[in-house]
Formats: sequence, structure tokens, C-alpha cells
Amino acid sequence: MKTIYDVAIIGGGPAAYTAAIYTARAALKTVLLTGDIPGGQLLLTSEVENFPGFKDGILGPELMESMKAQAERFGTELMTEFVRGVKPGEPHSLILDKSTLKAHSVIVATGASAIWLNLPNEQRLMGKGITSCATCDGYFFKDKTVVVVGGGDSAMEEALTLTAFASKIYVVHRRDTLRASKIMQDRAIKHPKIEFIWNTEVTDVFGEAMVSGVELTDVMTHEKRKLDCDGLFVAIGHIPASGFLKGVLDLDPKGYIKTTHNVITKVPGIFAAGDVADPHYRQAITAAGDGCRAALEVERYLQNLAEAPARKT
Repeated sequence: MKTIYDVAIIGGGPAAYTAAIYTARAALKTVLLTGDIPGGQLLLTSEVENFPGFKDGILGPELMESMKAQAERFGTELMTEFVRGVKPGEPHSLILDKSTLKAHSVIVATGASAIWLNLPNEQRLMGKGITSCATCDGYFFKDKTVVVVGGGDSAMEEALTLTAFASKIYVVHRRDTLRASKIMQDRAIKHPKIEFIWNTEVTDVFGEAMVSGVELTDVMTHEKRKLDCDGLFVAIGHIPASGFLKGVLDLDPKGYIKTTHNVITKVPGIFAAGDVADPHYRQAITAAGDGCRAALEVERYLQNLAEAPARKT
């Protein structure tokens, strides 16, 4: 007889691993479907210094490996499978590449990926001065010169966050006006550490061991010049990994899963945790917190599900 899991968790980052630790430790039959590269966005982070419990910091991949080992310790079954679709029901059906998996509950923790610039040297210098999170990495750029790319609220938030650390912040925008809200524009434009470079794109990034500068290209004249800097913060948006859930769950215009009480979706027994449902914070610790919440909601849901027949009689 084919296995029916108590909970299937989709994802491979802090939200997914935390959820698995909680559900497996609660003696729920747990399967974690990570895709082919478990670890989430923290695999792109060299050092994590703001995750509690590691006074000297910890490498992102090392943190993910520790979470994975902890989940496995409690009996989580790991599968490097991609989920292509979900059919709600009792049990729910998860469509994989060559098979279907069934579970009484599902936690979606697939995360969101930063939109990058696709520069020639971008991937080579990823985590070596290139990042998409000022809250995560701003501390490493104390008294440094950095470049922020973008013109929306996210870019203004990145730039303003960096003013606590960097000595100079250049905001590079390909237009001559910002998309950000008026209040965010005013704060950034008035800040003495922030300088705007208009009608310009970053077309390459330089450096060996670390970022040392960027190539700027004027969108009108196509003239190129080099700007020395110590870091590049890309703030042009994120894409939540929720496409496989269209028509199943409610998504906002950007693709983030709509939830109530942080993790509850419109479909009974399906929960969402971490960046796939969080367009605001995008932190490892908030994702882990969501994973915990989702796991606890799963326990309550399954308990109610088990008691339902008794209540009907």
C-alpha cells in the first residue's frame, strides 16, 4: 500500500527545515521535498551573523546543513524531488515528475528568489560583495562605499538601512524618476550619505576576491564609466516560488501566497511558511519562525481531522 504522510513539506530553506524538525519531533510522519539544491537563499550567503545561537556567526551553507541533520535526526524523510502541482483533497496529492505523493497536510515553504542583473561577473562574485539584503549583510560594509540598484520602495529601504553602516551609498536607477512611495523617496533623497545616479544601468561588476567596482552605462548616450565601490546591493524585486500553486491557493499580484494568522491558506490542511508568503521581512529567523507556526498549525489540523468522525457520530 502506498504511503500516506501526515505532512509533506515543500522547500529546502529555514522555514522548511524548522517545520520538519517540529512535525517529525511530534511523531508525525514527515516528508521534506527539497528539490535538487536544498538550502534556499542561505546557500548564497557567506556568513550569517544575525541568527541567534551563533555568537561568532556561521556560514549559510553550514547553518542549512545543521538544520537538515536536525530534521533527519527526528525521522524526517528527505526527497530531492520537485513538486509540479498540488491537488487538494483528503489526502492532498502532490504531483512529482514521475509519481504522485499523498499527505494529509502540506506546508509550502518554497521561498522567493531575488531578481538579479545577469551581469558577466555577477555569479562569480555572489556572496563576495554582491547581495540582495541590507538587513542581512549591511554590517559587513561598515565605513565602505556601496551601490544599490533599483528605484522602488525596496531599493530605498536597502539604501536607508545601509546608512547605519556604509560611508557612502550610490543609488543607481535606469530612469530619471523613482517608483518608490513619496515618503520613501523623500527620506532617501534628503539623506546626506545617499547620492542618486539617474538614467544609468549597472552593466558589470569587478573584483577578484571581493567586489571592487561596477561598470555604469548611461541609458541615453551608452557611455560607460567605472565606479569604485566595495559592495553591490541588488534591489529590483523577488519572485516567490509559487507558480505551481496558481488556481489552488490565493496569490497576490506579485505571486506571494495570501495567508491569515501568518501561515494559514484558504485551503484546509495547506499552510505556507517563509518568504513564499512574506514580501516584507525575508529573514532566515522570520522564515524559521513561520516554519514553527506552520508545524504547530499542522498538529492542530491533524488532531481535529482525527477527531472529526467521532464528532459526527
